[in-house]
Amino acid sequence: MCNSALRSLADRGLRGVKLVISDDHKGLRAAARRVFNATHQRCRVHWMRNALAHAPAKQRAAVAAMLKTIFAQDNKADAEAQWEVVADALREKQATLGALMDASRDDVLAYMDFPRKHWPQIASTNPLERVNREIKRRSDVIGIFPNDEAIVRLVGALMLETNDEWTVARRYMSLESLARVIDNPNIRLPAVAS
Repeated sequence: MCNSALRSLADRGLRGVKLVISDDHKGLRAAARRVFNATHQRCRVHWMRNALAHAPAKQRAAVAAMLKTIFAQDNKADAEAQWEVVADALREKQATLGALMDASRDDVLAYMDFPRKHWPQIASTNPLERVNREIKRRSDVIGIFPNDEAIVRLVGALMLETNDEWTVARRYMSLESLARVIDNPNIRLPAVAS
């Protein structure tokens, strides 16, 4: 399923995908690698929730504080070193949590291979979840759609609005910083959206 969905996007012209951000989804991870040769970033926020679910309730605040020290590092090498320190400390009393950390480090820290300016946008699925919440909020206001085309018009308009906001008003990522990670650094924005 994931493979065919991503293949469909590639067939329609999607190119240059460097990173796919999602929850822990083995099929999507494999499909991203197979179809786009892209790195997989496991959503850091959801991973933290999964990790804390393995900690005893009374120790969750302390475990969360320990885990946050990993993400406070300035570079990937320091984060990986801190990851090992935290994993070793937790493994002694929380074997399941230690095993989760051992299995997920590369996926959770993948965002650190990209420019630091992008880290807040690519470490989690939160930006996409905000867009989805806005689509849900606006469709709830309407309530009943007369046909499928009406839904497509609403969602399409919201996606164009989001694109304009991220491109012009509140640039999601600067073209200059994106040029450092893409194969074709000559980025040109169309004067009119097509």
